[in-house]
Amino acid sequence: MAIGFYTTKDEYGEFSNFSAFGIELDGQWYPTSEHYFQAQKFEDAGYCEKIRLAKSPMIAARLGRSRKVRIRGDWEDAKIDVMRTAVRKKFATHAELAKLLLSTGEEELFEVAPGDYFWGCGKDGSGQNWLGQILMEVREELRNEIES
Repeated sequence: MAIGFYTTKDEYGEFSNFSAFGIELDGQWYPTSEHYFQAQKFEDAGYCEKIRLAKSPMIAARLGRSRKVRIRGDWEDAKIDVMRTAVRKKFATHAELAKLLLSTGEEELFEVAPGDYFWGCGKDGSGQNWLGQILMEVREELRNEIES
């Protein structure tokens, strides 16, 4: 069996980057992991701050998807590690989320994002599901921490 998630209102919606679980990274507080992820796309400090302070993760995502400001040159190489950093920090910061993630056992986790074939599974399930893969990595890391 597998566990899918997408919107914050769904079961396991806490796994969404839009869920309201803030993280502190690089000495800054981000309201959601989405805010952090989107801000990391840019070198322009003012624009990064605008994203960090966005009133919602949807606005942060919209700002991050804009190409009016140039994204950093290494973004395609860095984005998976940036997401991994954000997700690790989210589950390290919020014990209730770590417990929820561990409760999924060995189930495959996947983001049911019909329009996203990179982070999600896409409309037909053929997507790369990188967000789900990272969640499963973090789950394994949490499990190993408990056992050691």
